Amino acid sequence: MAKETHVAKATNFRGIVVSKRHLSFSNSIEGFSKLSRWMAELQQKHRLKMLIIGMEPTGHYWFNLANWLSDKGLHVVMVNAATTKRNKENRDNSPSKNDPKDALVIAD
Repeated sequence: MAKETHVAKATNFRGIVVSKRHLSFSNSIEGFSKLSRWMAELQQKHRLKMLIIGMEPTGHYWFNLANWLSDKGLHVVMVNAATTKRNKENRDNSPSKNDPKDALVIAD
C-alpha cells in the first residue's frame, strides 16, 4: 500500500493469475471505485463466486482502502510484509522488488 497509488493483481483459489495486467489505482474514492469495477469484471469473466482481498499494511496508507472494502462487505486479509518478502523470492527466484510483483505475491 502506498501514499498515492496502489497496485492490485488477481489470482484464483489455485494461485493462477486471472488478470493479464496489474491494476494501478489512486488512494482515493475514485481509485477505490476503479478497483471495485475491475474486481467485478474479473469476477464475472472468470465466474468467481467469492473475493478475498489481501493487502500488505504499510504505514497508515492501507487503512482507508481496507475500511472502504469492508464497508462494501468484502473480506479483507492483511499479509505480513515479511511473508511477502519471503514468498516473492520463491515465486521467481529473484529478490527484486516492484509493486506489481508484490501485488502478485500478496494475491497468491
